[in-house]
Amino acid sequence: MQIIFLNEWLTIFLCFVLWAVLPTLLTFLCMNLPDRYFSPNRFFFRSHRWENGGEAYNRLFRVKRWKHLLPDGAAVVKGGYKKKRLTDFSESNLRKFLVESCRAEMLHFLLIALFWVFGFFVPPNALFMMFLYALATNFPCVIVQRYNRPRIIALLAKKETQKSA
Repeated sequence: MQIIFLNEWLTIFLCFVLWAVLPTLLTFLCMNLPDRYFSPNRFFFRSHRWENGGEAYNRLFRVKRWKHLLPDGAAVVKGGYKKKRLTDFSESNLRKFLVESCRAEMLHFLLIALFWVFGFFVPPNALFMMFLYALATNFPCVIVQRYNRPRIIALLAKKETQKSA
């Protein structure tokens, strides 16, 4: 609900500034939270039966066809973990990938939730546009994390089975 009424140009300017500043702050926050908050075993991050090991996302959204087109945000974040291409298949790196995919998923969900901030100063029809923008730019990233994580977990399980045999 709009409670702050600004002139049109100031509103547009504020939208651009906030879409630059708030994601930066959220990224900084998520990057500095301890890894223990991003366990792939937590309910929020765990793969559920209906996801069928990530295949539900491929069936519904054809994720294999377009996931390579998404940018890797770690490239612009100092100390970011690049998830676009795995080059190190060691157990420790796969575990790090799982944690970082959870971190990325949480960040993108938070970025989607940011749209409500604009409700304070933009009219309802513009707020709907902010929601669509947040969804369009972040939901594909969530889908890719939810698609990849079960596959990495299966790969880790296979490596552990081979190691114990």
